[in-house]
Amino acid sequence: MSSTSSPAEKHEVFTAEERAAMKEHAREQKTAAARRGASRADKEAAAERDVLAKIAEMPEEDRDLAERIHEIVRAAAPGLAPKLWYGMPAYADDGKVVCHFQGAHKFTSRYATLGFGDRAALDEGAMWPTAYAVTKLTAADEEIIAALVRRAVG
Repeated sequence: MSSTSSPAEKHEVFTAEERAAMKEHAREQKTAAARRGASRADKEAAAERDVLAKIAEMPEEDRDLAERIHEIVRAAAPGLAPKLWYGMPAYADDGKVVCHFQGAHKFTSRYATLGFGDRAALDEGAMWPTAYAVTKLTAADEEIIAALVRRAVG
């Protein structure tokens, strides 16, 4: 079967950034599999190091936000385990992502986001936000994030 479009005319289904995120996720899965025999404490310590290393690699603006959000999440919900999720810092309950930080650089976006997954208990009526744009953090913003995270974990 031949195609009527030339290779140059084909549309990419995923952006380069999305393909890179999928490759990162595959590496994360391999790393997690390699750690399966380790103790829970060792796995959590290694995951924390991975998240902090990923944050350290971010451009300064994203790094500053990610570092602060990491501190807020860890203080507000110490039971959530840090992990990498598609190359982004995430925080999970029983392996399932509750919230994650996506730097603006990740998909060349105008702003960073703090997102919440299905595990987050943020349901409010028939419609509620699952992601928040973050451009800077004031003390009031930090309180809102801490309250959201506490609510998300129930």
